[in-house]
Amino acid sequence: MRFFIKKIIPLALILLVLIFLLTCFLFPKKLTKENIENKITQTVTKIEEVKENIAPEPTKILESGLPNKYLIETAFVQQAPEKNWDQPWQDACEEASLITVDYFYKNNKSITTTENRDAILKMIEFENQQGFTHDINIEQMNLVAQKYLGYQTKIIETPTIEDLKKYLIQNIPIVVTGNGKTLYKENKHFNSGGPYYHSLVILGYDDNKKQFIVHDVGTKSGAYFKYSYSLLMESIHDFPPSGKKEDIDNGPKRVLILLK
Repeated sequence: MRFFIKKIIPLALILLVLIFLLTCFLFPKKLTKENIENKITQTVTKIEEVKENIAPEPTKILESGLPNKYLIETAFVQQAPEKNWDQPWQDACEEASLITVDYFYKNNKSITTTENRDAILKMIEFENQQGFTHDINIEQMNLVAQKYLGYQTKIIETPTIEDLKKYLIQNIPIVVTGNGKTLYKENKHFNSGGPYYHSLVILGYDDNKKQFIVHDVGTKSGAYFKYSYSLLMESIHDFPPSGKKEDIDNGPKRVLILLK
């Protein structure tokens, strides 16, 4: 078995690289710099997925008492399920993130495009009744989670990596808001260099790769997307006190958890 795994992994990697190079050769005019970066990112991701699926590394318990990796599996909710990026979808990442957690606690493993769309619109209708604008901060998301979804909640100020892990291993997803332009450094699926203010849900982590595993609701390729510990922690910021998205890095570092 080990001999078979050792042989098939290199073959799979070679095949993926050849497909990428062939695409570049056949369609050179269509590949902009951004497209090339996207192709490289996608190829690397597929290589990692092949390696993980063929020869997954066993979970270990560290001296801290935490496993070296953990993952919560749930439905992937998109902020623009019909690929329409006009309002309210342009700024519906906060709603999509809250619905992601709600679907997990309700044990809903999948969501249709229609259900996705209607769930966001109904939540926005509630927010409009509260006088909220398109962009809502952690405190406002906290209110929506309590009053609309019916959860107990907790806001974690200046969280550490270890803080986040301790909630994740209890099967508690974590809602994060932050600087999308920082996230763009590792996620080239965003348009226009990423949004100033963005929201996503952390579902797991992998100490071997120093990565968080998330549902990034802002792109169709965001299911179980992986961000490095350092980048995701750097990106975390609540909506800035100035009320201007461009000042996102001045927003306090805090995250939101929903509790049954």
